[in-house]
Amino acid sequence: MARIAFILLCHKDPEAIVRQARMLTAAGDYIAIHFDARAKPEAFAQIREGLADNPNVVFAGRRIKCGWGEWSLVQATLHAVQAAVEAFPRATHFYMLSGDCAPIKSSRHAHEFLDARDVDYIESFDYFESDWIKTGMKEERLIYRHFFNERTQTKRFYASFNLQRKLRLTRDIPHDIDVQIGSQWWCLRRRTVEWILDFTRTRRDVMRFFRTTWIPDETFFQTLVRHLVPETEIETRTLTFLMFTDYGMPVTFYNDHYDMLVGQDYLFARKISPEAIVLKRRLGALYGNDAVQFKISNEGRNLYTFLTGRGREGRRFSPRFWEVESTIGRNRELMIVICKKWHVAKRLVARIRQMTNLPVLEYLFNEESAALPDLGGIQATLGKRTRHRRALMRMLFDYYGTDRLLICMDPANMDLLQDFCGDRVKTRLLEVQCTFSDAYLAGHARRAGLAGEQTPEDTLDRLLPTLRADIIHEQDRIRDAGFENHSILREGDDRRANAAPLARFLDIPAEKAQEIIELDHLFAD
Repeated sequence: MARIAFILLCHKDPEAIVRQARMLTAAGDYIAIHFDARAKPEAFAQIREGLADNPNVVFAGRRIKCGWGEWSLVQATLHAVQAAVEAFPRATHFYMLSGDCAPIKSSRHAHEFLDARDVDYIESFDYFESDWIKTGMKEERLIYRHFFNERTQTKRFYASFNLQRKLRLTRDIPHDIDVQIGSQWWCLRRRTVEWILDFTRTRRDVMRFFRTTWIPDETFFQTLVRHLVPETEIETRTLTFLMFTDYGMPVTFYNDHYDMLVGQDYLFARKISPEAIVLKRRLGALYGNDAVQFKISNEGRNLYTFLTGRGREGRRFSPRFWEVESTIGRNRELMIVICKKWHVAKRLVARIRQMTNLPVLEYLFNEESAALPDLGGIQATLGKRTRHRRALMRMLFDYYGTDRLLICMDPANMDLLQDFCGDRVKTRLLEVQCTFSDAYLAGHARRAGLAGEQTPEDTLDRLLPTLRADIIHEQDRIRDAGFENHSILREGDDRRANAAPLARFLDIPAEKAQEIIELDHLFAD
């Protein structure tokens, strides 16, 4: 039977790490831990003390300081892998985890799953031919040398990059490897891991190359596995279930996601919220329950494809135009109607336009076909509008010759809201909270491609709570952000109650707001 050596990279929450290690090793598996050297020494001491009596736990022989996008993440992984290979000769598989991961199947199911096929599980797509990278640097991540961290040393990162580009200081990719890219969450067989470790000792040229690439944790293991292992022994997928928002941020799972998670065709999931105590407890109990039978559904995979297929625009690999042109305008007022039901917002803003003559633009960051004036091409696609968001808004204010502009936005566009509310422009938000019946959510699932006309009712029953929870999560994120000038209009309130937040939002008399809100069919589906 398969025996798993988990490779755990972590940097915080020592108590949770101890619990996670105890849970995973209780089934007879192993774990090798690398705890970031940036963390406090007493936190690492707490982990070592809490696991001192566990023979199935080993620590990386060397702790290093890790940074996002740096080689240090790969090096830390290699240290942990080396420790696991030496300490656990009976381990058959090596599974990459983070402290935010949790099992969504039992240990027995995981072992039987790995026993069923003699393959490596790792995402590995052709770096240049695939569209895995949606925006920003691509070839530049490889042909230039990156010595600084883009997040913590932004000026140095781009100064070095621009100097190399100006002087044409490019380099060749090692001639005998085809660079691959994919998720860093993999599960590899022992033979593959041993081949990789041997490769790192003999191919110093390849190691020098990857040490100065940008974000090598998405390319190093992916490339080496394809280079060393026959294609027929590679399953190009991850066994860790994760989803992304529209803008590249990982979706966080909470207590009410349990049923959705255990129905997916994966062994682990990330990211589990630190606040999801009940979810972690239930998943921990599930991992040790050998009797449970799992009914795998398809809506999770469809949902995963639906969410990730919209790209990873939130990952920043190059300076953005809106960062150079820094503000929409200090003396301007941007008014944003936030609503998940687009038809409701469109009815409302049409009424506002009619009654106030305010310039109104509907869902320009969500609908490719949104009616926009010709602004020289910046408005041509959703990608351009999002990348050049502040420049676009400045041009729209200038086009309409106004200091007050109203737009509609989906509540999923959290990074846009944060960007605009962080600008010098004065922002006003009107969140329109609608009720969502099961019939409406089922229709939404079909329109979004998450379900079809023939989807069984029990599949829909499992999908609908996830959709409803996602909507609630979006509302909570907006509330927790603490935006100024944030008003809420609720479907369940009467018209008089809703007139007050509308009046604040538009800065108009209550009587005028009452007149605007007199729409019998405003919330009709």
